[in-house]
Amino acid sequence: MNLRAYAPRLAYVVALLSGMVFGQSGQDSSVTYTPIAPPTAPDKAPSVTMAPVPEVTAPRTTQTMVNLDFRVARGFHINSNAPKSEFLIPTALKMDVPTDIALGKIVYPQGQDVSFPFSPDEALNVYTGDFTITVAVHPLKSVVPGKYVMHGVLRYQACDNAQCFPPKNLPVSFGVKVVKEPPGPRHNPGQSPHVHT
Repeated sequence: MNLRAYAPRLAYVVALLSGMVFGQSGQDSSVTYTPIAPPTAPDKAPSVTMAPVPEVTAPRTTQTMVNLDFRVARGFHINSNAPKSEFLIPTALKMDVPTDIALGKIVYPQGQDVSFPFSPDEALNVYTGDFTITVAVHPLKSVVPGKYVMHGVLRYQACDNAQCFPPKNLPVSFGVKVVKEPPGPRHNPGQSPHVHT
């Protein structure tokens, strides 16, 4: 008998038997099994979304106010920008502005004082549903007129009526079209009384 001719078949049979033995021996202790939610399970993750912002026209040397509209998912709330406890994470907007475009004051809405089952004796100051944050954009005189994109992040912590979730960062962006500042008023020099026609 030529054993070399049967070597490939023998290796296949050994591998097949080894797999069957492993499959019947239970779980391998070195393998971690993570349960996966069924695909039909509803997504209940808290979220905040931002409405698209129409392109903003901003003249140089003047301050232009930009409204950013956000929506908290139904059934959730987020802490306001001024929560009543120092241990709560405030909702905060941080912007990275292009060179020579200054960022003015960021105006946050007032939150609502609401009591929840997990803290019935203390009202929390929160945002629910739709809310607007206003940003002041101030292009300097040195900015070359043109289109620019402002990028930033809205950091928030969402909760439902039973628990709070880890903080999240929502990317924020909107376009700004910088134009030349309007011409200032012209001053006609006063006519000298010594000039005669």
